[in-house]
Amino acid sequence: MTTALPPAQPTASHFIDGAPYEDASGAPLPVIYPATGAQIARLHLATPAAVDAALSAAAAAQPAWAALTGTERGRILRRTAEILRRDNRALSELETLDTGKPLSETLVADAASAADALEYFGGLAGTLTGEQMEVGGGDFVYTRREALGVVVGIGAWNYPIQIAAWKAAPALACGNAMVFKPSELTPLTALKLAEAFREAGLPDGVFNVVQGAGEVGAALVSDPRVAKVSLTGSVPTGRRVYAAAAAHMKHATMELGGKSPIVIFDDADLENAVSAAINGNFYSTGQICSNGTRLFVQSGIHDAFVARLAERMDGAVIGDPMEEATTIGPMVSDRQRQIVRGYVEKGVAEGATLVKGGEALDGPGFFLRPALFTGVTDDMTIAREEIFGPVASVLKFETEAEALSRANATEFGLAAGVFTNDLRRAHRMAAGFQAGTCYINAYNLTPVEAPFGGVKASGLGRENSKAAIEHYSQVKSVYVGMADTEAPF
Repeated sequence: MTTALPPAQPTASHFIDGAPYEDASGAPLPVIYPATGAQIARLHLATPAAVDAALSAAAAAQPAWAALTGTERGRILRRTAEILRRDNRALSELETLDTGKPLSETLVADAASAADALEYFGGLAGTLTGEQMEVGGGDFVYTRREALGVVVGIGAWNYPIQIAAWKAAPALACGNAMVFKPSELTPLTALKLAEAFREAGLPDGVFNVVQGAGEVGAALVSDPRVAKVSLTGSVPTGRRVYAAAAAHMKHATMELGGKSPIVIFDDADLENAVSAAINGNFYSTGQICSNGTRLFVQSGIHDAFVARLAERMDGAVIGDPMEEATTIGPMVSDRQRQIVRGYVEKGVAEGATLVKGGEALDGPGFFLRPALFTGVTDDMTIAREEIFGPVASVLKFETEAEALSRANATEFGLAAGVFTNDLRRAHRMAAGFQAGTCYINAYNLTPVEAPFGGVKASGLGRENSKAAIEHYSQVKSVYVGMADTEAPF
């Protein structure tokens, strides 16, 4: 019996050399809607033949793409941004089906952010130039900024189309070609990005999409045709991918996890600090790598902060993510929900106070009520390990020096925030944080104009801004001799 394809079913599982590409011999890849647990599409994992086709297409297309002027490349990126904005509603609905994130989020934070990246790097592409240096005697050196070649992008499941564009935009602006592998949990919108590139006039083979899990990622990373790998994912995955890239002397950008602190001093604006805690713990159901899940609150404001945060948590609307009034959607999968539930249980077992939340909701879908813990100490599991779910931990502190020391006492270093009305103290804290992205009286804002990335185990390299150009291109020095060449014999 033949059944109709679900409405989210793409034309094909992959996008290679400018066209949809299917290989039904690949293992099945069901796509599950997290709000119901129902299958909404069925794809196939990439076979070795599909991986080879994508890499071959990228390698063949890259030289001609790099030979275009930056202005010509940038024009296509900007056209793609316009297409994404035109189709924002449809892309947002598809992203919600794929991830379970509420439509109230995806309408403003996913395809829209992808469009911002494409527009920004589209404008930057024509400005990429070298330098000239006089070195004496009439000789001089000039530099050329050149593409790396074929770039592999490996995405995470929390911001599928945004991550794809954050990697593709600087890579393509610099003249590289890309093979992008989305998370196997959220494979759909990267295919739509590929279609938008094609509509905008991107040459065939410059941007390709293949589906797969770790085996496909490993095949891409180890292939000799690949010059660079850019991963967004967990620290364990990052260590494996970085080691594989290093073994072949490939360039690498690793945007990994975190256990980020938000330090709230007694003189902070209470409502702003609570708003930041909500955004930094419960937005996207807590599934954000830079979330500020360690809330260090000074003793003088501690009780008022906890009471107000608990009160405002009652205003969360948990439900159908397709309803724009919904503010909390499901976890991406039942497995992820079980992982987060396990952390909630550990928090209680180790002596933290569960103020509210943390329970799985009855009924279909992978819903979990946001959790708030107090009485958390630095040695507790929920204060040390990345949970990647809606679990906030409040830790009390007394002095600035204590707060900074405890905030930095982690293997991670992705983000950090401080809330205070003392600007001198705010800047001292920002200077002292061991984190790649810091915030003063704000949190988790990632404009494309600003570099984003971590230190320590949270990764290396930077996404966004002009800084990303350094990670998707290489500099060649050319020495020009204007005089006769001398030699000792």
